[in-house]
Amino acid sequence: MAANDSTDADKKVWIGFDLGGTKMLAIAYDEDWKEVGRRRRKTKGSEGSESGIQRIASTISRLLDESKLSVKDIAGIGIGCPGPIDLEKGEVLMTPNLGWDNVKVSSHLKKEFDCPVVVMNDVDAGVYGEYQFGAAKKARCVVGIFPGTGVGGGCVYEGKVLQGAGISCMEIGHTRISSSRGGGSAFAGTVESDASRLTIAAEAAKAAQRGEAPYLYEKTGTDIAEIRSGALADSIKNGDKVVKRLVEEAAETIGIAVANIVHILAPDKIVLGGGMVEAMEDLFIGTVKKVAKQNVMSVYKDRFDVVAAKLGDDAGAIGAAAWARDQTEKTSDKA
Repeated sequence: MAANDSTDADKKVWIGFDLGGTKMLAIAYDEDWKEVGRRRRKTKGSEGSESGIQRIASTISRLLDESKLSVKDIAGIGIGCPGPIDLEKGEVLMTPNLGWDNVKVSSHLKKEFDCPVVVMNDVDAGVYGEYQFGAAKKARCVVGIFPGTGVGGGCVYEGKVLQGAGISCMEIGHTRISSSRGGGSAFAGTVESDASRLTIAAEAAKAAQRGEAPYLYEKTGTDIAEIRSGALADSIKNGDKVVKRLVEEAAETIGIAVANIVHILAPDKIVLGGGMVEAMEDLFIGTVKKVAKQNVMSVYKDRFDVVAAKLGDDAGAIGAAAWARDQTEKTSDKA
């Protein structure tokens, strides 16, 4: 479908929106899942929820303008947001990394664009995208773990996003493992407190300050905000062994989390995604897979695989759009 073919009365697009900790990504898809336009913007960490919602709406409006689409062309909007979601109200209950609480995303966008809006957790959206179009096609049960600023989790079970009674779930990052480090929440000793990029960056900064990571110190310094996934990967490539060990320890923590999940859900596919995995795929995937298989009961050892996500930043957008279509069509069938 041509992006500027605005005379086709039957044309409908599904818009997927991924609200991450540092970026907003909106993509429009036709009914065959061909991309017809995209718009990316940075998330302003200091902005409040009201201005943030306005920024989401304006991003979608600009996407429509640039793609020569109108509001009437929209079949529905799917939006993936970080943190727990009230699924019935389409409300973001809390986003630790953005500082948003009780934000009525769905009602605002419905009013703005006069179309169905489905709000879901951003990692759920990414995992559903990988299930439909990426690394987990045809999986009976896929669990996704996305380490980044925090550590997000999601699950698709027999084609359905695993969700609670009116609330999103699979908050893998907040499950307790063993350590006493503090993380991005009030809970200590969690997967997130041990394995998030922020934790690794903080420990790497200390190592650089002590002279144990000379390449990192020379190229990046000790500012945690600057020690991102690419900087960590470059540090490891250039001989900073202490940084490599920090990443391995984080991956080992996630490997233990995977083992726990295998014992509960027996997923046949574990998908790891996010910037750290993309930057250090072999190290991260290999360590997680090794540790997970070492720590499951023998009968489960060969019943799952650990793979890297394939869709990159697009996973959340296309996953949110696809889930919105699924839910909207089911609602229409019941009407």
